[in-house]
Formats: sequence, C-alpha cells, structure tokens
Amino acid sequence: MILRFFKRVFIALNIIVCVVYLLACLSPFLNPKDWPIFGFLSLFFPYLLILLVFSIFFWLVAKPRIALLPLVVLFAGWKFLGVLFAIHTTPKFTAVKPAGQIRIVDWNVANMYGLSNDAEKKKETRVEIAQAILKLQPDIICLQEFNNSTKQGPEANNIGLFTLVYPYFYFSKDVNKEDGYYQYGSIIFSKFPFSDSGRIKYPGRPESLIYADIVKGNDTFRIYTSHLQSFKFNKDDYDDMDKITKEDKQAVAASKSLYQKMKQAFVERGKQDDVIRTELDSCRRTSIICGDFNDVPGSYTYFHIRGTRQDAFLAKDFGIGRSYVSLAPTLRIDYILPDNNFTVNQFDMVDEDLSDHIMLVTDISLKK
Repeated sequence: MILRFFKRVFIALNIIVCVVYLLACLSPFLNPKDWPIFGFLSLFFPYLLILLVFSIFFWLVAKPRIALLPLVVLFAGWKFLGVLFAIHTTPKFTAVKPAGQIRIVDWNVANMYGLSNDAEKKKETRVEIAQAILKLQPDIICLQEFNNSTKQGPEANNIGLFTLVYPYFYFSKDVNKEDGYYQYGSIIFSKFPFSDSGRIKYPGRPESLIYADIVKGNDTFRIYTSHLQSFKFNKDDYDDMDKITKEDKQAVAASKSLYQKMKQAFVERGKQDDVIRTELDSCRRTSIICGDFNDVPGSYTYFHIRGTRQDAFLAKDFGIGRSYVSLAPTLRIDYILPDNNFTVNQFDMVDEDLSDHIMLVTDISLKK
C-alpha cells in the first residue's frame, strides 16, 4: 500500500512537471504584454529541464515504461534546448584580431561606476571599465547604462575616456537632466565613420533603441543597441527575496511585491520587442543588434528580436553563458545578434568584476 501510494505521488508530480514544461515551451510564441505568466515560465525553463531529466532517470530505474512520457515531453522543447546551450568547443579567443574582421564589444557598464558605494572607488572604476574595453582594441563599442556629464568636469566626462580612439559616437541621452549635468542611456562608439544614426523611443518609457550606419571601406552596415526594461530590483526587493527564502512572516507580501514588479517588466518588454521587430523588418541594410535585453534565451523577447539571426554566443562558445552575475547562474540576458550576411569568427565573455554584467566580445566579418 505504501509503495503504491508513493508511486502515485511520483507519477502525479511527473505529470505536473511535464505540463508546466510544455506550457513554458509556449513562451517564445506568446507576447508577455498579453500573457505575462509566460515571461515567468521562460525564466524557470532551465530548472524544469533539470527536473524533467531527473524524472527520466528515476523512471528508467523504477519503471522504464513511464520514462517514455518525460522523454517525449523533453524533446517537445527542442526550440528551447537549441538556444539554452552552446556546444562549440572552439580555440581560446585570440586577442590579435585578423585583418579584415570587425571586433565588437557589448557591455552593460552599470552606470560606469561599478558596484561599490565608495565615491573614490567609483572614480577609479570608470577608468578601469574604459581600460578593460580599450585593451581589446574593438572597432565598435556598444554600451548600456552609460552615463556622462558635460558640466561636472573631467571626472564625469565618460565619453572623453573613449573619443581619442573612437571619434565617432552616438549617445541616446534617454535621461538628460539640466541640459547635460547628468546624461544616461545607451551609446555606440566606432573607429569608422557614420553615414547616419538615430534614436527610436519606446512607448511610455525613457529608454530607446539606437542605431548607427557604419561605413567601412566600400561597405555600410547598421548596428543597433538597446537596454530593454529591467526588473529594477532595489535593496528592498533583495530583502524581500531574503524573506521569501527564510519563510519570513512577511513572505506573502514580499512575493506579491516582486510579482507585480516582474509582471510590469515583462509587459513593458513585450511592447519594446514590437518596436524593435518593426524596425528590424524595415531596415534594408545588413545589420547587427546587440544589447542588454533583460530576458533569457527561452523568452519571447529573445526569439522575437533574433528571428533568423545568428547568436554569436551559440555560434562560437560552449555552455550556458551567464551574462548577469546576480540572482541565478542561468541568466544569459546580453546578446550580439548579427544577421546572416556576417560570419561569426570568434566570441568570448569577459568578466572584469567591474559591473553586474559580463562583457561580450566577438569578431565578425562580412560575407563576400
């Protein structure tokens, strides 16, 4: 009787995991602005996958016939599995860029001041961030959460850290307080001149999608970058997470607060995805889009923006590729996505411990 009871319990749990996993597999097809629950499910996909694999092995030992159910369900998520893991064991990243290739750095630089609250340390960090980028000698730099001031002196002139080598740049200035006293947004730096550049604002938000048409010899291509809506977790939110994990009496209220904040972010990103997709569809140039999408590879955001593009990480790296260092080990939320007119030659993720994001660097070349 006891064995029969536990068998039924495990079968029921197995069915629940299978159903939730299958629902998560719908995430790439349903815009979270209309279906925010699927935004949550995409976050949990790696953990559902682990449970499903465990279930397969468990039933292979206990009752092999039942293992067929989670096995079939597992492969129903092929679309997810193909973007969750990179399986290319390529040689170590070569610091010297071969002639003719284009090196791109993409990085959310956390306001250029790192994670310290110490004022002096922040002054050092802005220089260290610039040095970490410059030593890679990229041709194009795309930065998110970049700030600058034209009125607070050289220690706040962050654009000036780059312009000696990168004279061409376009700054979104999504926030521009007191006519330059504090500016914030995404920025593109380039060694090559621009034939055009612009900013496409997101509805109801200060953030935007920016682009630059870059002229390299006889070729012109477009690069986009953006910082999509984040969860905007603050210290109180992290305290709420701590309450939940410790089963604090205030855990229910904390859970509701986090849920509402995350739900709103999913909805906003759904709107921003539509803006980006419309722009990419209307662009007639060869193009690359990169940035901090604030969403995982199994999300609607990723699939909708990527479309048929290449993912530089998947093309040349190995593993899960975490790009955000807080909260969870499975958060790859930063991307470089060239279209199919480019060849991805190499890719690396560089953790300089200067931001809560890891820097992405890739060498690409235009196909002839």
